[in-house]
Amino acid sequence: MVTPKVAVNIVTFNSADDIRACLESIRAQTFPNYRIHIFDNASVDETLKAIEPFEVDYLVHSPVNVGFCKAHNDLAQQFPSEYVLCLNPDTILRPLFIEELVRALDARPDAASASGKLLRMDGKTIDSTGIIMRREQRHLDRGAGELDTGQFDEPGEIFGPSAAAALYRRRALEDTAINGRYFDEDFFAYREDADLAWRCRLLGWTSIYVPAAVALHRRRVTPERRTELPKEINYHSVKNRFLLRINNMTGDLYRRDFWKITRRDLAVIGYVLAREWSSIPALWYVGKNLPRLLRKRQLIQSNPRFSATGLPEWFE
Repeated sequence: MVTPKVAVNIVTFNSADDIRACLESIRAQTFPNYRIHIFDNASVDETLKAIEPFEVDYLVHSPVNVGFCKAHNDLAQQFPSEYVLCLNPDTILRPLFIEELVRALDARPDAASASGKLLRMDGKTIDSTGIIMRREQRHLDRGAGELDTGQFDEPGEIFGPSAAAALYRRRALEDTAINGRYFDEDFFAYREDADLAWRCRLLGWTSIYVPAAVALHRRRVTPERRTELPKEINYHSVKNRFLLRINNMTGDLYRRDFWKITRRDLAVIGYVLAREWSSIPALWYVGKNLPRLLRKRQLIQSNPRFSATGLPEWFE
C-alpha cells in the first residue's frame, strides 16, 4: 500500500452521537491523499454501528479504555504517513480543512504542527485558535467563547494546536518522542496537547495557525462546567497540570514566575482538599510516581538541542 500524505486518526469513546457527521466531513474533503484509522476505546453505545456505513481503512475496538494518548500513539506508530491529523469524533471539518493545513505545513518545514480555526457547533463562537500559556501555568484556548468577528483571521505562529483537530508533522513527532511515544501516556487524556506543544518548543520546533482551515467542535470540557464534569475528567485535569510542569518547566521560567505559579498551585490544592475530594488521588499519583517522573523529565531535557530560548514570551 502506498504511504498516504495524511493519516486521519480518530479515537472514539461512546461517540455514537458525533462520529457520523465527523466521517461525512472527512469524506467531503478536497484533499484526497489520506487514510482513516479509528481506535475505539471500549465504547458501550452504538459507536461501532454508526461507523459501519463508512469505508474506513482501519478500525479496532479495544475491550478496555486505554486513554486518548495511548490510542493515538498506537495508531500513529502503526500507520506511516508524512502528517498525522489527530481528530476528535465530535469535530466537523469544512471541505478545505486538510488541504489548507497541509499546504501551510509544506511551506513551513520548521513547524511541528498546525491548527485551523475551530468554532463551536453554532458556527459563530470561537472554540480554539491555538493554545495560549499563562504565567501562572494555566493553558487556555485562544479566543474561546468569543464571537468570531474576524479578530483571528490572520495566520501566524502559536504555542501549539488543540488536539481536537491538529495536524502534526511526523518528523517532529519522532524527534520529540519520549521512549518512542508521541503523547505522554501518563496523561491518559487532557492537557496532552499542551505537553507535546511545549516539548516541541523546547527542541526548536514552532507551530502555526491557519485560519483558512475551519472546523466545528462540540466542546464539552470547559472551566465553567467543572462541577458538572465526571470525576475522572477532573482527576486527570488536576494530575496533568503538575505532569505538564514536571516534564517541561525550565529553571529560568520558574524563577521568573515563582510567586504566580505558587499561588495557583496552592489554590488548586486547596480546592481539591476542600471541595473536590475525588481528585485527591491525582495529588497522590504525582507524589507516588515522582522519582519515575523526574527520570522522564531528565530524558526530555537532556536532548543536545534542548533550549529555553524564546520560551518566556509565550507565557504572558
